[in-house]
Amino acid sequence: MSLSVVIVGGLHTEARRATVARLLADVPGSVVLHHDLATATAGTVVRTVRDAAGILSAGEAPLVNDCACCALREDLVPELRRLADDGVTRLAVVELWDSVEPKAMAEVVAGGGLTVTGVITAVDPALLLPCLANGDDLAEAGLAAAATDQRTIADTFARQLEYAPVLAVVDSPEADEEDHELLAQLHPTARRIPVPGGHPVDPAGGTAPAPGAPSPLTTAALAGFDVEAAAAAQHPACALLPAEADAHGVSTLVWHRLRPFHPERLYAALEDLTCAAARSRGRFWLADKPDVLLHWDAAGGALCVESAGPWLASLPDAAWDMVPPVRRAAAALDWHPEHGDRCQHLVFTSPGLDRDGLERLLESCLLTDAEYAAGRDAWRRLPPAFDTLLEI
Repeated sequence: MSLSVVIVGGLHTEARRATVARLLADVPGSVVLHHDLATATAGTVVRTVRDAAGILSAGEAPLVNDCACCALREDLVPELRRLADDGVTRLAVVELWDSVEPKAMAEVVAGGGLTVTGVITAVDPALLLPCLANGDDLAEAGLAAAATDQRTIADTFARQLEYAPVLAVVDSPEADEEDHELLAQLHPTARRIPVPGGHPVDPAGGTAPAPGAPSPLTTAALAGFDVEAAAAAQHPACALLPAEADAHGVSTLVWHRLRPFHPERLYAALEDLTCAAARSRGRFWLADKPDVLLHWDAAGGALCVESAGPWLASLPDAAWDMVPPVRRAAAALDWHPEHGDRCQHLVFTSPGLDRDGLERLLESCLLTDAEYAAGRDAWRRLPPAFDTLLEI
């Protein structure tokens, strides 16, 4: 019998545990593998393997390079292979520790020759906005995975949420329509499955299973998962960003333009733009850096801007054969006769979004007609306001 591996993650601990418990109850021959990184300060990571009846085994993995998450990586695949070799385990549920991101672990498991059949992030919708608004460092909350971990609660949770194609949504009495709408707009392509014990009707349109039928959660856990496609869907150049939406007090603004930003004016507006929405992301183009595709990633009042490589239009024809087809397809959607795939594609999602004010601010950061008409040589001589931020 081949072993299926499903990864369940998320900062919402109780939601994650409820999701894991439901999978254990649904799938005979399933076990949960969990690495507790909270013990890292003592120099080890505690590993447990349990089934629906209780703990089957426990052990410790030493830190690797003073990094708890590195220890997890080193220990995870051998433990899964041991479960695969026992011949009786049908499903291994990898329950990630709070701040561990599913993308890295899915790639580790797949790279180890094992089959990832599902990635699920467990969510309590009432905690969605508080997490996205929390700019505290993970270290301050005792959730850092290494001494050098500089992530924040907000950006970590955003990546956990947006990577998973399936969201297990627990029934939360404190959650309202705005919370559920925010979840839907942040990740509109995800399948949202209520954890049994909550509402019997799937908000995406499904219904509770008939007696004896696999639950929607189990079906999703075993449906299959493409690690390469999931990575491509997160890459700034071809990410499947949210679409325009406005409902229940929550809005998503998709801002798409074919003119470059003036570096100084955009830099001066960064704080206001970052704080304008609970979550914003996308790709953008600076006039003085015409060859660099820049990634915009903001949550919790903090912004990360980094290079995501070159625009395809800046590459020689011979290099195109080395570009993944999904990247070429995404570029074709934005292709301009003069600028190629260079563009602004930013998405802002938030309750109470000031759409008009945000659009005015963004427009003010673009080159004026006169600046645009001056041409690329003049653009390159504009003050390099982003050099320090990009560590160029």
